[in-house]
Amino acid sequence: MATEAPADPPTPRRLHAALRLGWLALGFLFVALGVIGALLPLMPTTIFLILATGCFARSSPRLEAWLLDHPRFGPTLRAWRRDRAIPRRAKMLACSGIAGGYALFLLTAAPRWPLAVAVAAIMAGCALYIVTRRTAR
Repeated sequence: MATEAPADPPTPRRLHAALRLGWLALGFLFVALGVIGALLPLMPTTIFLILATGCFARSSPRLEAWLLDHPRFGPTLRAWRRDRAIPRRAKMLACSGIAGGYALFLLTAAPRWPLAVAVAAIMAGCALYIVTRRTAR
């Protein structure tokens, strides 16, 4: 019985190409989630686009530039990259969305108090993170 020779280990070039494709696929996933977030009021948009920009920075400079130059989202993404800052309006919208999402959760899910407190703590932590970032100029 003949034994098969073991497969050659991946070359650095093939490994690099696979990683690049992985980053690219992840970037497209985050863009899709960001688009959904732009359409649905309770789902965030900007965080997914920030993540997509980071993924594209590792895989496609052209797509990274496209996001950074986008007329609607580009200024926010550039402010985050440059200063780790969030515009005041975006902070207000994000915190309002968090509060609205929690209210909707309470009304529709009618959770028992331990779950309600746990979700409130997580959402309050997210809002606190947003509020404590620098405000973009």
